[in-house]
Amino acid sequence: MKAEDSATDSSAIAVSGGRAGIRDDTPAGIRDDGPLGDRDGDRDGGPARRPDDTQAPPAPSAPRIGTVLAVLGVAAFSLTFPATAWALTGLGPWSVTTCRVVLAALIAGGAMAALRVPVPDRRHWPGLLVVAAGVVVGFPLLTTLALQTSTTSHAAVVVGLLPLTTAAFSAVRTGVRPSRVFWAAALAGAAVVIVFAVQQSGGALTTGDLYLFGALVACAAGYTEGGRLAGHMPGWQVIGWALVGCLPLSLPGAVFALLGEDIHLDGRTVAGLLWLAAGSQFVGLVVWYRGMAAIGVARASQLQLAQPLLTLVWSVLLLGETLTPAAPIAAVAVLVCIGVTQRARVPAGANRDNRP
Repeated sequence: MKAEDSATDSSAIAVSGGRAGIRDDTPAGIRDDGPLGDRDGDRDGGPARRPDDTQAPPAPSAPRIGTVLAVLGVAAFSLTFPATAWALTGLGPWSVTTCRVVLAALIAGGAMAALRVPVPDRRHWPGLLVVAAGVVVGFPLLTTLALQTSTTSHAAVVVGLLPLTTAAFSAVRTGVRPSRVFWAAALAGAAVVIVFAVQQSGGALTTGDLYLFGALVACAAGYTEGGRLAGHMPGWQVIGWALVGCLPLSLPGAVFALLGEDIHLDGRTVAGLLWLAAGSQFVGLVVWYRGMAAIGVARASQLQLAQPLLTLVWSVLLLGETLTPAAPIAAVAVLVCIGVTQRARVPAGANRDNRP
């Protein structure tokens, strides 16, 4: 969670030590006036740098950094279902959902208070409410209810459709249309996930599947709006303000849930809840939104095609579930689709909304 200094529009941020009021997005060690620093010498009157001066190696490109951040987010999300299963061993579904939100909100609120982050502009709050409804409340609650009857491996492959739904929401919200190759690869990856899900469940849809499909819609909307807002403010502040905004409801909700459901705390329950709050609900979303802001919502969402396969691995290692022989085949197919979507052309501005 990098303190990126302000919840104001990113285009208005001035760089400390630079020219007042001018945005500087140049990676560390590379100035916008040339790889050798100031053309006219040091700003304090020193001599200009010579070509043989020792220079810091160029930083990775923004798209590469964005991809790494999005991958880290996917890795964090891949542990969400196993952590939820652990938390459900000692807590009810409503207690798990509300407590994870309260704990994550306390972490985010504490960080923003310590850094004196200003309140976002009024124009950003409708989007923050969409993020809160989708990824803070909707997705956690619906998937927790689904995991009462579904295995984590089954839930993981159904939610593998999330990249396609996110890309669709992004296209509608931003008006950006990815290329046909992009959509073909995305649909192929989604088809692999669907076939894998049907093979796992025997072709029968359950109540848990309905919860999971509802979670897909809620999460896709939250991801899309969060990715858009991450173009205006640091990603950690997007999810931070969404969490804090939910406190008036989540805090009393947690009290009622804990009083109304059976509670049997043990090490697994506590570990699962802590990961959901700190890892999935905050850290994962921080790096995920930052990654989407860098490489675009549609393209970043395709990296999530690997998430169900990672979750399958965790379900075996952490929960003792049986991995079917079809999993390696699906893994290879999905990774191929990811490679194609990453190389397919996405129009410039896919990660930007139409700013007023």
